[in-house]
Amino acid sequence: MRHNIKLPRILKINWIKELSISVVFNNGESRIIDFRKVLKRSSVDKDSPANILYDSDEFAKVKLVDNTLSWDNVEQYITMRNGEKMKVPYEIGADVLLKYSQPEKSELALKLGQIIREARIKSGLTQQDLALKSGTSRTYISRIENDRSDLEIATLRKIIETGLGRRLEISIR
Repeated sequence: MRHNIKLPRILKINWIKELSISVVFNNGESRIIDFRKVLKRSSVDKDSPANILYDSDEFAKVKLVDNTLSWDNVEQYITMRNGEKMKVPYEIGADVLLKYSQPEKSELALKLGQIIREARIKSGLTQQDLALKSGTSRTYISRIENDRSDLEIATLRKIIETGLGRRLEISIR
């Protein structure tokens, strides 16, 4: 029987700041990778060619290649079977990068919890009232309002339209 193995892949680089980078993985999450930790755990020391990545200008030369992060400015070589040396980029697998990353809280997610809380209070509802009206639990409403849970569009619509009696409109700018 064949199983689909979901390997992590990086789809996009959001931003780079010093030695941290925000990326979007194929599971839809934006995550932050602190490369000080990654390089240290990868045993990159002063004698390693990848040591230049501790320089933020060199680090910023990162490219997205084959769904992982790649630096062709690192002088690293492999020896071919015929004895010739070939320069290869420095790469760390997306699976390792996912392991050493942290979720990035988006401004939208942070605002949604606050918007739902304010609308609930303005409507004179408790978290329990809103949960009962929208078919969720009080703890789930609490997690949403405190930005401790992701929210699917269908659930957001149920909370806004059924629970709060409002109309949900979404726009992309």
